[in-house]
This record gives sequence, structure tokens and C-alpha cells, in this order.
Amino acid sequence: MARAYVRFQTPGDVQKKVLEAVELAKNSGSVRKGTNETTKAIERGDAKLVVIAEDVDPEEIVMHLPVLCSEKKVPFVYVAEKTALGKAAGLGVPTAAIAISKPGAAEPILKEIMAGIPGGEPKPAPAPAPAPKAVKKAPRKKKEKEEKEEGKKEEKEGMEGEKKGVEKKEGEKEEKGGAEGTPA
Repeated sequence: MARAYVRFQTPGDVQKKVLEAVELAKNSGSVRKGTNETTKAIERGDAKLVVIAEDVDPEEIVMHLPVLCSEKKVPFVYVAEKTALGKAAGLGVPTAAIAISKPGAAEPILKEIMAGIPGGEPKPAPAPAPAPKAVKKAPRKKKEKEEKEEGKKEEKEGMEGEKKGVEKKEGEKEEKGGAEGTPA
């Protein structure tokens, strides 16, 4: 039965080359083993190729990997069995996924594999980022300045009105006090 996370079928000869590349990378480069390590390698940009087993149960364990690889533009392939993938990675147990982070002697095989898979074109090395430039503040728009000034005026007028109201009330008290203080 086809798995929901398997987006394409990897041909048998390509699967053999992939497993061979995993073994070579294990011996001369660096391989990240397991779903968690593979996920971290993808997110950090260390993964050169991700290999996912097709017979993982439950599927949810590796379901996020193809999506993540697509987002990060990391090439990925499928192999039929997790036991073969675990063995190629040098583990005594099956593994759901691995990431080749440093191909080592597997570099030529890796290039050959990536040329034959969807989205597997090797990505060019990122250009060095230019030094950050001093950011100049953009001049404020005339309308924004006017609105700000109007807001200040209204606020000032409101405060003056409150002061006048307070003065009036005090004056009223004085008048009442004066009227009350006179004998009738």
C-alpha cells in the first residue's frame, strides 16, 4: 500500500546507489541517523541529501520530512526498507530516515543521484552576505506630521479646557461661600 508521505517512486537502481552513498558517507563523511537528527540537520541547513524509508509505521514519524525538505530546498529520496537504511548507516536496528551532512568519498555518487531525482539539482553555495549598512530613517510624510501636530493641539486644548473647568468650579464655590457668609 502506498504511503501518504511518499511523493514519488525512487527507481531500484537509484535506491542501491543511495544506500551505497550512505555507507561511503558513514565511513568518510558524516551521516545523521534517525528522524530527530535528520530533522535538525535539515533545519540547520547541514543536510546535503535526506533518505526516507517507505515502510515506516506509523507514517506520522516521517510525514513532516518531505515538506520540510521542500521548504528548505534539500533533495530527498526514498528507499524501500528501513532495515536496509539502518544497515547502510551502520546501525544494528532499522532507521526511518538519515541525512548525509558531509558526503566525503560519496560526493560523486551523491551528484549522480541528485541529478536523477525531482528537485535534486545541487544548490549553489550561498554568496557571502554583504556587511550591513547603516539604516537611515525615512523622512516622515507630511500628512503624518500634520496628524501628529493636530493630535498634540487637541490634547493641549483638552487640558486647557479641563483647567478652565476646574477654575470655574473653584470660582463658583467662592461665590457660594460669599453668599452664604453674608447675613440675611
